Amino acid sequence: MKIPRDLSGKDLIHKLEIFGYAPTRQSGSHIRLTTQTNGEHHITIPNHEPIRIGTLSAILDLVAAHLQIERKELQERLFG
Repeated sequence: MKIPRDLSGKDLIHKLEIFGYAPTRQSGSHIRLTTQTNGEHHITIPNHEPIRIGTLSAILDLVAAHLQIERKELQERLFG
């Protein structure tokens, strides 16, 4: 599955809510999300439209590693 090229930061934040991520603070155009699933984990999402593909790819890698699932499965659950 291909990564969406037109995903905004707000859209990604809403999609990550299914994994327990919730906004905890904002600094400028960057929003920090925190989850307690599989232990505490923080991730920063740029509130840009769209998110650059390399940035989105790195975010997906970090989330998949924390949730201990393959990135392909994460993408299917988020965008499939």
